[in-house]
Amino acid sequence: MNVLQILPALETGGVERTAVEMTEALIAEGHGAHVLSGGGRLAADIEALGGVNHFANIGSKNILSVPWRIAGIRRIISQYDIDIVHARSRAPAWPAMFAARAENIAFVTTYHGIYNAKSRVKRFYNSVMAKGDCVIANSEFTKAHILKEHDIEAAKITVIPRGVDMGRFDPAQISTADIVQLRQNWRAGAGKIVVLLPARLTGWKGQRVAIAAMAALPESYHLVCLGDAQGRTDYVNELKSQIEFHALENRVILAGHFADMPLAYAASDIVICPSTDPEAFGRTAAEAQAMGKPVIASAHGGALETVIDGRTGWLVPSANVPALTEAILQTDQGLPDAGDVARARILERFSKTSLQKATLRLYEHVKQP
Repeated sequence: MNVLQILPALETGGVERTAVEMTEALIAEGHGAHVLSGGGRLAADIEALGGVNHFANIGSKNILSVPWRIAGIRRIISQYDIDIVHARSRAPAWPAMFAARAENIAFVTTYHGIYNAKSRVKRFYNSVMAKGDCVIANSEFTKAHILKEHDIEAAKITVIPRGVDMGRFDPAQISTADIVQLRQNWRAGAGKIVVLLPARLTGWKGQRVAIAAMAALPESYHLVCLGDAQGRTDYVNELKSQIEFHALENRVILAGHFADMPLAYAASDIVICPSTDPEAFGRTAAEAQAMGKPVIASAHGGALETVIDGRTGWLVPSANVPALTEAILQTDQGLPDAGDVARARILERFSKTSLQKATLRLYEHVKQP
């Protein structure tokens, strides 16, 4: 079986990481794993696993380029005897669908995000993600959204939550010396309580809410916003102005991209996911719990499925600064056995292995003879 996964780029992120994880699973089972993208950091991971990278501006939103993108995908299908095309994003999904249909092979989509539509045009654009022979939803919340937004039979949708690599996200694998060094890099010395917000710097991820909460917390609390700005210079400047306004220059750090996320979680005391819009799944909440860390998340979207309120963390109203502040204070006072309970639950329900096995089963089911 040869599978072609298609996504705009291979930079850091949940969509990209899942493409790498499925490359690993396909190769391990003796299948062919191909990825078509615009390239990026994780392209080397695809190659190292034995997958084949194909590079093109497949994520272009220029409608005039669709015929050329369809032709390019059809060439890959023909040359490498592709059995399944798996689209992971809207812009490349349109040419991917037409190419798969033209070559009479299976077409699979994964609905990775909550694609809101304020117009018929946008709803039509989003609808391609519900046109797969099988549609994967990354949470029950996402499945409900798909059924609400699109004319699709529930039986066509398979819920496969994003998976955490429990071998990589293992507290036992992290050295104390590395934790101490990273906390020093974050200017969080002895006695500091590190609150980690791991997310790209974009407004709906909640950095403004987190900074406002820090202004109401004692000086022992230290916020680390870990993630790329991805060109959002105006937003970064806004955050810097907010930090300066609250005189938090010594307590809030915009740390940028950091590849070793298990170490980042290990070096933190509390992980927060204060998104103002619902997360389709919320990989960071699952990863942090795999590392035995208490998580505070906004009470909407996928977090309702991954965080047990009052047991593995707290669920708080979205964009509510006092509620987030109080939850951080409560978490510091301790949640009995939260780390052990959280890790065991992520292993059972949200592991990388579970995702890989479920997706391989779907591939076998959808593959046409």
